[in-house]
Amino acid sequence: MPPAEGRRGTLPKHFTTPEFGAEGSGEEEEMPRQGRPCYIFNPILRKNMDDSACEHCRFYLTSRCPHLDEFMEDLDEMSPEG
Repeated sequence: MPPAEGRRGTLPKHFTTPEFGAEGSGEEEEMPRQGRPCYIFNPILRKNMDDSACEHCRFYLTSRCPHLDEFMEDLDEMSPEG
């Protein structure tokens, strides 16, 4: 089997409902940030994932992202305190 075929279908599926992952947590899941003017779709992802959500942006969590500090704060909030 060629390497490209081996990778097909390994990307995470895209869920559009806000309820995904929020069951039983007692907290409402925040919708992904969308529609920022700096958004450029990451072509590595499937085309059906191009919904202008920040997590699908070419610059998401890179030094080129103008909102990197904001995302890092979100990650810090999710980290277990030690």
